[in-house]
Amino acid sequence: MLKRRHFSAAASTLFCVPAWAQFRVEISGVGATQVPIAIAKFRDEDRAGQAVSAIVRADLERSGLFRIIDAPGVMDETAQPVMTEWRARATDALAGGSVMRLADGRFDVRFKLWDVVKGAELGGQSHAVDPADLRLAAHRIADFIHEKLTGEKGVFSTRIAYVTKTGKQFSLRVADADGEGGQAALNSGEPIISPAWSPDGRELAYVSFESQKAVVYTQEVASGKRRAIANFRGSNSAPAWSPDGQTMALTLSREGGSQLYSMSRSGENVKRLTTTSAIDTEPAFSPDGKTLYFVSDRGGSPQVYRMPVGGGGAERVTFSGSYNISPAISPDGRTMAYISRQGNQFRLYTMDLSGGGSPQALTDTSDDESPSFAPNGRLIIYATRAGGRDVLMTTTLDGKIKARLVSTTADVREPVWGPYGR
Repeated sequence: MLKRRHFSAAASTLFCVPAWAQFRVEISGVGATQVPIAIAKFRDEDRAGQAVSAIVRADLERSGLFRIIDAPGVMDETAQPVMTEWRARATDALAGGSVMRLADGRFDVRFKLWDVVKGAELGGQSHAVDPADLRLAAHRIADFIHEKLTGEKGVFSTRIAYVTKTGKQFSLRVADADGEGGQAALNSGEPIISPAWSPDGRELAYVSFESQKAVVYTQEVASGKRRAIANFRGSNSAPAWSPDGQTMALTLSREGGSQLYSMSRSGENVKRLTTTSAIDTEPAFSPDGKTLYFVSDRGGSPQVYRMPVGGGGAERVTFSGSYNISPAISPDGRTMAYISRQGNQFRLYTMDLSGGGSPQALTDTSDDESPSFAPNGRLIIYATRAGGRDVLMTTTLDGKIKARLVSTTADVREPVWGPYGR
């Protein structure tokens, strides 16, 4: 089979994790150019039950674009910082804020951002949020800072999905982009694999074995309402949404062999896209919706190919290595992340789709899986093994900054990064 974990019953492919397990972020590596920024402790955040400033710091550091400068003491949004003192600390930017409980039980989260070099205010925000949304407020602050200082949207308030297993129970979970705050979208006594976000972030497609065979479902994230959209004879697997959310590509064996098909989001208008004696699977759309990348062993070993989205002649994309799977295309369409086997090691690679340069290994681990780009294209989330356990990691595109989403007892797999919007 082409992918070690996605095909064959997949029952042994996911690993144990308690439903309550939470993550913490461990960051390693040093980026080439980073903005030195100080995030002071927010006034009264200790009374809120969430360390808002610490969440902001971790978000920014994980992006690889910021270097955190120590900020002793507490500073709120009304402060008048002495810029010469912060310049002496080699700080380019500074943020402070407050967390105040309102009479209705919500919290008013405020902050301000300063440009230390220019001695100017760069703006701020105020969020009145329920206690359960304090982490989201912190992520939105980090997004604001990221965009103000880099000109690019941040992804800290987006979400990820992943799959866990506890005993004989499988769970599809949705969490913040830093892995915290996970909630179960589906629990099942049978394997769940291949989650995929719809472009609007309202639905997840996935494969469930609850009927003792692989069936593709779509499910509304907010309501939990779901329906089987591919339950044909044989196996139904590897769903991928088109950029406009109206079409899905997937692998079916309804006519014998595993081949690529397309269908409408409702499960209608099924069209066969490939006709080969090979296994064709793991489709991934280009951002413009015109090209479909996929994995096939038609040349004798699994490699990545691409073809027009409606089918037709396929062009081989990967040539380095004898085993390349799991293509993920960056939001700008310029870069492909994938998993390449080198000897007995499975590593995360990227390649320039314009043909410039050689494929680049981003990791030195040996069991990488399931790469997925952040919606701004700056980070990739993937699964791997580290310290004898299954973990989620993010990495910058140059591989220099990695963040490990670690829990005390959890093993997790099959991460996929959701789109902008919440």
